[in-house]
Amino acid sequence: QVRLVESGGGLVQAGGSLRLSCAASGRISRTSGMGWFRQAPGKERVFVAAITWSYGITTYADSVKGRFTISRDNPKNTVYLQMNSLKPEDTAVYYCASGSASPYGYDYDYWGQGTQVTVSS
Repeated sequence: QVRLVESGGGLVQAGGSLRLSCAASGRISRTSGMGWFRQAPGKERVFVAAITWSYGITTYADSVKGRFTISRDNPKNTVYLQMNSLKPEDTAVYYCASGSASPYGYDYDYWGQGTQVTVSS
C-alpha cells in the first residue's frame, strides 16, 4: 500500500508560479516512478509530467513543456512539480500518482486526493 499526499495548490495570477509537492509513504517501488495528472472542470483527467525514481528521467505533456519542471527527492520520497508562467487554462485539480512513469493513468497503482490550482486572468 502507498499513501500519497499532495500540497502546494492555491490561487495565483496568470504568469505566476506555484510548486506542488507529493509526499509518498508505504511500499514504494524504486523501479518505477511518479506522475502528475490534472483534471479541469467538465474534462477528463490528463497527463502532465512523470519522473522515474532511479535515474530521474522525465516526460512532459506538450502543453506544459518549458513551463513546468518535475523533480524528485528520493530520501524524502517526495516528488515536486514546479509550475511557472501559469495560464488560466492550467486551472485544474492536480493529482499525483505512483507506480509508473508513463503518460497513461491506467499504468499507475495509487493516487493522491488532489490539490486545486486556480489561475486567474
